Amino acid sequence: MLKEMIEYIAKSLVDNPDEVHVSEVEGEQTSVIELKVAKEDLGKVIGKQGRTARAMRTLLGAASTKARKRSVLEILE
Repeated sequence: MLKEMIEYIAKSLVDNPDEVHVSEVEGEQTSVIELKVAKEDLGKVIGKQGRTARAMRTLLGAASTKARKRSVLEILE
């Protein structure tokens, strides 16, 4: 559910939605969601002063609290 949410948000933001790849690394208590986008779309996903990335992390935090799990978003280059 969390992975799909991040994928949907990222694909809505970028110019190359086909280049969006999201993977989830499940830990015992924490899951890491890795987001990889095209190099030219990296700025769109991060946003000015990291605002877009922070907003995505906030949404992920709220959704993962509901799922009773801790999730971390990592944006890969």
